[in-house]
Amino acid sequence: MNESAPATRTGGRLIVLTGPAGVGKGTVEARLRADHPEIWLSVSATTRDPRPGERDGVNYWFVSEERFLADERDGRFLETAVVHGMARYGTPLQPVLDHLARNVPTILEIDLQGARRVRERAAELGLEVVSVFLAPPSFDELVRRLVGRGTETEEQRERRLQTARVELAAEPEFDVTIVNADVDQAAAELWRVIAEEYGIDA
Repeated sequence: MNESAPATRTGGRLIVLTGPAGVGKGTVEARLRADHPEIWLSVSATTRDPRPGERDGVNYWFVSEERFLADERDGRFLETAVVHGMARYGTPLQPVLDHLARNVPTILEIDLQGARRVRERAAELGLEVVSVFLAPPSFDELVRRLVGRGTETEEQRERRLQTARVELAAEPEFDVTIVNADVDQAAAELWRVIAEEYGIDA
């Protein structure tokens, strides 16, 4: 991660993408970046160990607990969170500011609580944010997608769905809502939001 002190000068507006688990944020982002490789997606820092196939600086920045806490004290994160009471996660601030200053379309994918923290910190920094909520066509469809993944136990799915109910209720907090009924269409709508904010011909 960048060692220099955070700057606050920016160009474009930060696009913050949020949505419930299973809504397809990663799939929509992958489709978007396949068509528009100029987009930069923020890479989070974490204190957890890398999983098989994960690469430092690509999937996450893997850092020690001591390094993470020091960077947090120094204000080098846009937001931080402790997940499941164990690993720490955070969005390094300087790379976000660097890309915005160069007017590079910049996306941060994050959960609801993280999005709220970003809005608070952005206000302190004078950073402009456009918050986008990716919604399922219906709650029943979200349940179908979560069950279809087959990667979680029934207890884990129920926990996810309880969280999803809370997240869906927060939709009015966001600037833009995109319904992910079709991945190509959702990615195209997200690009139109980005293009408008960055003055790009969509």
